[in-house]
Amino acid sequence: MIRVLLADDQALVRSGFRALLGSQADLEVVAEAADGAEAVAAAREHRPDVVLMDIRMPGTDGLTATREITADPGLAGTKVIVLTTFTDDSYVFEAIRGGAGGFLVKDSEPADLIHAIRVVHGGEALLAPGVTRTLIAEFAARSRGGPAAAPQLASLTEREREVLVEVAAGLSNDEIAARLHMSPTTAKTHVSRTMSKLGARDRAQLVVLAYECGLVRPGWSH
Repeated sequence: MIRVLLADDQALVRSGFRALLGSQADLEVVAEAADGAEAVAAAREHRPDVVLMDIRMPGTDGLTATREITADPGLAGTKVIVLTTFTDDSYVFEAIRGGAGGFLVKDSEPADLIHAIRVVHGGEALLAPGVTRTLIAEFAARSRGGPAAAPQLASLTEREREVLVEVAAGLSNDEIAARLHMSPTTAKTHVSRTMSKLGARDRAQLVVLAYECGLVRPGWSH
């Protein structure tokens, strides 16, 4: 059972999410929050597997709440999915840098929301090769103005760098394995070692690091 916390200042939105998730045998809404402070408190109390976090909330916003949750050692197993309006939320990149496992457009299809929760809970980042990667690249360019110091990558083997490029393209472990001619288990091992060496919480942060270090660049086509 995947335990979910809903954080959104609109009661109607939370009600809709609760009804949707309640229709799935493997999903359970364990708590709701109307602002970021409530979300952090509820996360610490209920220890959910996944938090659906709206960014724009009164008081403590979703970005701050995401950082607090992902920085809490007691919530290491909790994944955060940021909910965004896409065109208006320039906070998405910072949310992912702050530890969010990915983001979802608020007007996504119900099936996409359910899929997102399962994907992030399973350890994958919610980073599709298309608009998501493009959006992160755009925010990376705005945020940094240029690549960060390459020494961050010095600890990686050549193979790990290749795997990091594929992760930045939004590929899953199975897809990386097929592209680089290795087993899915080996691909998973390379991803885990890369996260450990770079101090990344999850795959989403690996994507950001790949852009910040200049391994891949905004506008890059895979």
